Amino acid sequence: MSTLAFTASNAAAAKLRIARLEQMLEGMIRLPIIGRRIGLDALIGLVPGIGDAAAGALGLYVIWEARNLGASNATLLRMLANVGIETALGSVPVVGDVFDVFFRSNTRNLKLIKRLL
Repeated sequence: MSTLAFTASNAAAAKLRIARLEQMLEGMIRLPIIGRRIGLDALIGLVPGIGDAAAGALGLYVIWEARNLGASNATLLRMLANVGIETALGSVPVVGDVFDVFFRSNTRNLKLIKRLL
């Protein structure tokens, strides 16, 4: 097997892992009243103290995958800013929980990775 095929296979596998994680974190459950999907990111964020930190750590995994795929430093910084904003503002009681539903750092970061690939 050639090196190029191996790299393309790894990139495809990483893209699939990231897409599945993004679905789990951002879109597992549909909220019927507002017609929006939420996932573990918003649900974990409801846990006082550690919820948003745990969700942020999961977001860092997406950044790690992007680094392994060869994302530029500028892209990695933008992804880090997305996770940082969501983690920081998401930690504000009540307002942060609403913010988590609408600001989807993992979805934004997946779009950046799709551009990379």
